[in-house]
Amino acid sequence: MSEFAVYLRLGFSHIADVRAYDHILFVAALTAAYGPREWTRIAWLVTAFTLGHSLTLALATLDLVRVSSAVVEPAIAATIVYAALTAIHDQRMATRGGDAAATTPGWWRRYATAGVFGLIHGLGFSGYLRALLGDEDSILGPLFAFNVGLEIGQILIVAVVFAIGVAIVKLLGWARRDWVLVLAGATAGIGITMLLDRVLGE
Repeated sequence: MSEFAVYLRLGFSHIADVRAYDHILFVAALTAAYGPREWTRIAWLVTAFTLGHSLTLALATLDLVRVSSAVVEPAIAATIVYAALTAIHDQRMATRGGDAAATTPGWWRRYATAGVFGLIHGLGFSGYLRALLGDEDSILGPLFAFNVGLEIGQILIVAVVFAIGVAIVKLLGWARRDWVLVLAGATAGIGITMLLDRVLGE
C-alpha cells in the first residue's frame, strides 16, 4: 500500500471512528437542522469548517503552532455544546416565527463560527497525526493524504446524518423540528458531560 493510501485511510478512520466521537457529534450538531432544500447551506458550513481545521492541522503538524491538549480537548467539547444549543435555539425561534440566522449577516456569522471551530478541531487532529509521523523525512505528503481522508470521513458523516433525518421525517412522519430537538438535545447532553470530564479530569 502506498504512503498516500496509508495516511488517507488513517485520516478517514480517525474522524469516522465511533470511539473518537467528539468530531462526529460536532458535525452532526452543525448540519442536522437542514433538509434537502438546504444542501447549499450544509456545503458552506462544512467548507468553512474544513478550511479552519485544514489550516491548524497543517500549522500544528508542521510544529509552527503548539497548543496543549489540556486546552484543546475541553475546547472541542465546548464547540459541540455550542453547536447543539444553537440548533435548539434556532428551532425555538422558528416556532415563534423568527430566525435571525436566516438573514444574510446571520448566515455569514454561522460560516465564520464554523471556520473558527474548525481551527480548534484541527488542533485536535494534529496531535494524533504528529504522533503518527514519527521520523518521516517529509510530512507534506502524509499531511495532505491525512487531510483528504478526514474530508472523506466528514462527508460520510454528513451524508449519514442527513439520510437519517430525511428518513425519520419522511418515513416516520416526524416534524423536522422534533428530529432536530431530539438529536441536538442528546448531543448537548453528551457534550456537557465531555466538557466537565475534560475540565475536571485535568
